[in-house]
Amino acid sequence: MKPIDWRLCLVADAEAAGDRNLVFIIREAVEAGTTLVQLRGKKLSTKQFLNMALEASEYLKSRNIPFIINDRIDVALACKADGVHLGQEDLPLPFARQILGEQRLVGISVNTIKEAEEAEAKGASYIGAGPIFYTPSKEELRTILHLEGLRTIREKVKIPILAIGGIQAKNARDVISAGADGIAVISALMASDDIRKATRKLLEAIENRS
Repeated sequence: MKPIDWRLCLVADAEAAGDRNLVFIIREAVEAGTTLVQLRGKKLSTKQFLNMALEASEYLKSRNIPFIINDRIDVALACKADGVHLGQEDLPLPFARQILGEQRLVGISVNTIKEAEEAEAKGASYIGAGPIFYTPSKEELRTILHLEGLRTIREKVKIPILAIGGIQAKNARDVISAGADGIAVISALMASDDIRKATRKLLEAIENRS
């Protein structure tokens, strides 16, 4: 697996996209500098999700951008994605590894130190830690970690951390300073009228150029 640039992950969520074309949103974000894309479509049929994943995969491979599928290992295999991202209630990591092998990324969502340490011990490629701040994107909001919680998790694990939850340009640099290798965002890009501009602002904040 080639080295991953973790700085900015777009969680391309089909529900958040509304009537807009999700692959268009992905293209706009990547053209402006997004370094990683995760595709999520919890309410889509398997066929709908696969078709979207195939289209996104073709484009992202042409741009050499790592592509991760949320939850669906079957879709990840079918579209030859670079990996999957799993929640605590999804297929356990060891079984995901059996199916995907060692060459693909397997990310795990974590909300506690224990979950983070277990994910690393079981072979996760990275963890998605959050929510860092309040976010309305989750129906059942877990405990908000805040920056201090992120710092504590950073002290306990060595694998890359993607921080998620309520992250915007105004607080992105603080999140990186607290130990995250990168940020994963939904609304900060998906809700923007100008995705390219929003992407550049996030990158500037991460790199302390704002």
